Amino acid sequence: MFKRYRLPCLAALLLGALLLSHTFSGSLMPAWGQGIFRAIPSWGSGPYEVILFTDYFCGPCRRIDTKAETLLTELLATGQVRLTFVDVPFTRISPVYAKYYLYVVNANANVSYVLYVRKRLFDAAQDRRIKTEEALIAYLKENKISWTVFDEKSVFPLVNRVIKDNKINATPTCVIKFAPADQKKYVGSDEIWAALTGLQTKIKEMK
Repeated sequence: MFKRYRLPCLAALLLGALLLSHTFSGSLMPAWGQGIFRAIPSWGSGPYEVILFTDYFCGPCRRIDTKAETLLTELLATGQVRLTFVDVPFTRISPVYAKYYLYVVNANANVSYVLYVRKRLFDAAQDRRIKTEEALIAYLKENKISWTVFDEKSVFPLVNRVIKDNKINATPTCVIKFAPADQKKYVGSDEIWAALTGLQTKIKEMK
């Protein structure tokens, strides 16, 4: 299923870049305080870095996000993992979803709440088929999800850079950095699940 999000890869990313450049605007105020975002929001600070690349309109992305929710929480609880979600703009409206995800994180960075909001965004995209900003705003209000708006232009080069640096051309994709010179890419929900459970086992064996 995930393969249909591969093509046309270059065209999709270029379109996403153009859309993001118009959708995102200025410096970011971090979820953990007032100031400027220096990086894409992440949780945890352990030696292992998990970066999950998804699009809210991607069915397999929704499946792995839902399936791995408890596992990701458990990995963060070990104190050994840093987790980052990166929204990949494979659809025309995706940058709007990404913008409101960041707005929500800016208002409440609790990881449990963020995971809940991601589920609602997947629901909005795939069950409600919401494709306008106005409808998405109404849906978030309907679900009592609040957010804090900020001037977000600087997030685009950060997101674009991490997508480009990791050569992301399909969703879902997960990159796990085991060490500065040791990182692996996993594509598709099955590969990602196996990789995350393998990381959990590795951490348990270290104790």
